[in-house]
Amino acid sequence: MPLNAPNALTLLRIALIPLFVVIYALAEPWALKLATALFVLAGITDWLDGYLARRLQQFSPFGAFLDPVADKLMVAAALVMLLSDPQVLARVLDMRLFALVVLVILGREIAVSALREWMAGLGRREHVAVSVVGKVKTGSQMVAIPFLIWREPLWGLPTFKTGEVLLYIAAGLTLWSMVAYLKIAWPNLVNPGAGTRP
Repeated sequence: MPLNAPNALTLLRIALIPLFVVIYALAEPWALKLATALFVLAGITDWLDGYLARRLQQFSPFGAFLDPVADKLMVAAALVMLLSDPQVLARVLDMRLFALVVLVILGREIAVSALREWMAGLGRREHVAVSVVGKVKTGSQMVAIPFLIWREPLWGLPTFKTGEVLLYIAAGLTLWSMVAYLKIAWPNLVNPGAGTRP
């Protein structure tokens, strides 16, 4: 494992996950603010490690594998904590809808990750590379989640409701991008020997 700057940031992001979970679970007035800061810090390291990898040309198979895993683990940890928080469930528009949205987001991440690995085994991983819709979905999630954790108005902005709406938008984009990936990969799913159109 080459311990370059991008990989070190990815490892830091993974190390932040248990710390985030512990802080979020504390029944202290400052805990949610610190948990929000930790999630935002994780998001910054996600952007920064990609930037440094491109700028310094420090790419590695280890980094290519671990970076998306770290992202998904952090998002999954935050969504599970939100879903298990009675104060969050008391504020959302509909508790069952919120739970469904979390399930859709987490289920999509598992399904698309498995699809990418399967396509990589066929030498066609590039056909299910991250799309523009996927990037917008990720951006919506990375803004929605800290808003939901913070939950108090910020400079007059109703952060909790804004975060909730953004998470629902992210769920819609999640389904859209998953259908797009499946459509591209479908010829290979039904016939692994078939060619795939980019």
